[in-house]
Amino acid sequence: MLIKLVFSIFFFSQLCFGVAKAGDLTIPEAIKVPEGNNVYLNVHAKGDQIFYCALSTGVYSWAWQAPDAKLYDTQDKALVGSHGVGPSWSHNDGSTVKAKVIQKTDAPDKAAAPWLLLEVTEGKGDGLLAHASYIQRINTQGGLSPISSCDANHLGAEKRMPYEADYIFYSK
Repeated sequence: MLIKLVFSIFFFSQLCFGVAKAGDLTIPEAIKVPEGNNVYLNVHAKGDQIFYCALSTGVYSWAWQAPDAKLYDTQDKALVGSHGVGPSWSHNDGSTVKAKVIQKTDAPDKAAAPWLLLEVTEGKGDGLLAHASYIQRINTQGGLSPISSCDANHLGAEKRMPYEADYIFYSK
């Protein structure tokens, strides 16, 4: 486990702090984490982004409601937690965090949800997530609002849009 954690920290420090190699991902400036925060955990999310049909100022549109995803270890693909309303992340060790979006940028894939920088606003437990200060959402696939009709006939209807993303957790 320690070897996997050290490898993950090394790999994601290379990914996030600009030691670029061919094919490596570059984190956009808009969602870079403030100095003094270091990568300590990376998980892959697979699930849905949930939208509902709403009426606001006379216009019908799909409004984002919440994520509903499972979190997987990026090394051995084991289920390690979940991601849900709040937005919140829960780890199997009992720790949880909630965060707020402070920056976002378009995903390189225009058919995917934006990449985000989130600041942790609340943490519970003594496990891995209890140490988080910031979270980045990158490598999104899917997760955009539905293109189907949202009108008076669909008001309040819920649509689940499949998505995947990587979440990188930082601590001070």
